Amino acid sequence: MDETTLTLERNQKVLSDWLDSCTRGNKISRNTVAIGIVVLDHLRNSTVTLREDAVSKGGEITGARSGLKNILAKYDLPGTYLKEVTTRQAHQDGQRLFNQFEWGQAFSSVDAEQKDKILVTLILTLCQYANNWLQRQNLKIDIDRRQSPTTWINLIVEGAKSHSGGIVEQHIVGAKLARRFQDRAIENFPAHAADQQTDRSGDFMIAHMVYHVTSAPSRNVIQKCAGNLKVGKHPILLVPKSEEERAQILAQEDNIDKEISIIAIEDFIAVNIIELATENGRDFFSILKEIVDIYNQRLADVETDLSLHIEVS
Repeated sequence: MDETTLTLERNQKVLSDWLDSCTRGNKISRNTVAIGIVVLDHLRNSTVTLREDAVSKGGEITGARSGLKNILAKYDLPGTYLKEVTTRQAHQDGQRLFNQFEWGQAFSSVDAEQKDKILVTLILTLCQYANNWLQRQNLKIDIDRRQSPTTWINLIVEGAKSHSGGIVEQHIVGAKLARRFQDRAIENFPAHAADQQTDRSGDFMIAHMVYHVTSAPSRNVIQKCAGNLKVGKHPILLVPKSEEERAQILAQEDNIDKEISIIAIEDFIAVNIIELATENGRDFFSILKEIVDIYNQRLADVETDLSLHIEVS
């Protein structure tokens, strides 16, 4: 076996072990795949990568934010895959990958052309993960018109549970509010921006009401609700029906259960569908379809995971 083949196999093992170490909850995140591509692209561009050239003083991998779109494009990956690598863990994983490739020294036994071929092969391995993610199908919900709107929304929430991470829940609530309050501009942020924007008191704010949407109620969201109460706002906590009891228990533990409104997402949207259908002399399904269309547009405006686009039929 020649040296190039040996080097390729050895470094394929390095990459495979790194991916295994980055697998969390049986999943490899887009941030992980993207940071891996950025690291390998750095290694392609120099004989030996210097830490000060590849890692900022804050520990971020150079190119993983503003330059990510261009790096992905080099390997035929669309910018919709990921706008930028944002998690601290991903940047730490990237530094580990640099270390495991010895900052380029792992390829010292082969010439520049062979090294480049090896690195492209490794990058294409990661690109396959990205393409598999991009090819995920939309959420296709088969609606039985005889069933209730509550059942329809439950199908959507349950259908999204395996890979939504709360994104579907937030944007379907936003779509409902946008359809209900057409004279108001309903805020639209990426679903996970709430953790980064501490100046926001909730996901949506209308008059003195603050809406919090979560697929998994926690002490953190209850504390945010308590903070709303202190400034004279009324918090409305929206959770899947299956999580309603847990949310009530958490609120009781903080003695605010009688001061906040805890509502199942399914009920919140279903009641609105019924009211709008009654007001407009329409059938329930046509109102659901309008809300889903608004949801899809809001999703496309701020998210990169367009596999969460909903199709109802």
